Amino acid sequence: MMRAQADYSYRNDADVPAFADDRPLIIFDGECVFCTGWVKFALKHDKQQRYRFLAAQTPLGEALYRHYGLHARDYETNILIENGRAFFKSDGSIRMVAGLGFPYSLVKIFRLLPRRAADALYEFIARNRLKIAGRQSCMVPTPQQRSRFIT
Repeated sequence: MMRAQADYSYRNDADVPAFADDRPLIIFDGECVFCTGWVKFALKHDKQQRYRFLAAQTPLGEALYRHYGLHARDYETNILIENGRAFFKSDGSIRMVAGLGFPYSLVKIFRLLPRRAADALYEFIARNRLKIAGRQSCMVPTPQQRSRFIT
């Protein structure tokens, strides 16, 4: 279960290696076709290059999942860390997409949905994502994209 944490709480966790947190960080399942598809979409449409990316399967990704009370089986939950605060499930996804700017910021309208319903839809898709789209080997960024990834 995800635990609410104080902003930048991971900085005080000895199990979480230090990392650049001056820009929003998206932690994603590097073996999920949906998740890596989202990252590829974000790389293409993030004209301000505001996001950095981190595969959940990396030591830092795993440490951050544990810090927030998640486990390897929870890779179905992407994490957005922005200004030291973690966002999960539908809230994190809406924030991620909206962060790409107009017209993607229009996705904020989904905040009108009750959180329970939005999270239930997110969880349904997340639980079934590998059945629907399958697995892939870890995404390998192009040389131009490497600076956007934390390893």
